[in-house]
Amino acid sequence: MMLIECPWCGPRNETEYGYGGEAHVAYPEDPHALTDDEWAKFLFYRKNTRGPLAERWVHSAGCRRWFNAIRDTTTYEFLAVYKPGTAQPISTTTAQAQGGTK
Repeated sequence: MMLIECPWCGPRNETEYGYGGEAHVAYPEDPHALTDDEWAKFLFYRKNTRGPLAERWVHSAGCRRWFNAIRDTTTYEFLAVYKPGTAQPISTTTAQAQGGTK
C-alpha cells in the first residue's frame, strides 16, 4: 500500500482516495456553443504524458475534499500535493497544467 498526503488530513492509505483526472483543465466559456465533437474532446481527451502530471484527487473516505497533486505517471510517485487555488509547486510537461485548454 502507498501513503498519499492529504493537504488537510496528512498521510493516509491510498484506498481512501479517488482519482479525478487531469488538473487545471478549464471549463469551456460557452459550453452551449461547442459542437458534439468539441464537447467530446473536452470531456474525454487528455494528454497521456509520461512523467510529472498535475492531477485532481479526492479524499473520499476522509475529509471529502478535493486537492491537486503532481504525480509521476511512470513511477506512480507523488511529487507534491497542493490545495485548489494555490500555485502549482512543480512545473509539468502538459500545456493544460499551465492554464490553457488548447
